[in-house]
Amino acid sequence: MSVADGVALHVQRWPGEGVAFLLVHGLASNLHLWDGVAEELADRGHAVVAVDLRGHGRSDKPDDGYDLATAAGDLAELVRVLELDRPVAVGQSWGGNVVIELGWRFPELVRGVVGVDGGWIELRRRFPDWDDCAHVLAPPSVSGLTAAELEARLRARHPDWPQPGIAGALACYERLADGTVRPWLDLDHHLAILRDLWQHPPSERYPDVKVPVLLIPADRGKNDDEAWARERRTLVEEAAAALPSCEVAWMAGDHDLHAQHPEQVAELLHRAAVDGWLAS
Repeated sequence: MSVADGVALHVQRWPGEGVAFLLVHGLASNLHLWDGVAEELADRGHAVVAVDLRGHGRSDKPDDGYDLATAAGDLAELVRVLELDRPVAVGQSWGGNVVIELGWRFPELVRGVVGVDGGWIELRRRFPDWDDCAHVLAPPSVSGLTAAELEARLRARHPDWPQPGIAGALACYERLADGTVRPWLDLDHHLAILRDLWQHPPSERYPDVKVPVLLIPADRGKNDDEAWARERRTLVEEAAAALPSCEVAWMAGDHDLHAQHPEQVAELLHRAAVDGWLAS
């Protein structure tokens, strides 16, 4: 779907008559991480659209536009082009920050926004220096790795993920003719998005977000870094206090809750949209 001059976004749609959902992936991810959630929502009667943001997956990869404002603008145009009736915009990780920006800039277009372990990310608080942030959060190299080797690594790292989650994670990578893989999102664009995220505190938007917000942070239990767990809880609590209309639903699991627990995430979204704080 064309959203800007020379920029088309790849989308996948599931038909339905109920409240519509627009599903937005995180940094270096792709729409297929949402497949499990989308199927569950469609089974509950919802119309669903999942999107590859610019630079990601099968969408166009222009030289510029890798900032939150442009990402939110792309989504707003997508809502208009697809004639979606005030969808609930759901974003994971960086995508959560993107949908907060969407709700702040275009409140008339969305019923509400949801951040799945995202929407409250303020990297500069954890990394005052950009170079430190870039070093720690740079994507891992997969140079020379075959698709089979990558899949084995993913299954070892996420033994409790259902098959759609594993397949969605594999879809973050292009398969080359020699059997190896490379990320759909190239390194320069990855770092451009990361730097913009580092520079952009969503807390500046919170008081003026006019749509209801649901935050679904991940409680990673014993696998979590203690200091980062405290910081995450503080960020979530501050967001909930500053946003005019916000609910928080903690969920046990990985950062990619949508890939790990699609049925639980879908049921929470369904309840929120049908009879909860996003139902108005």
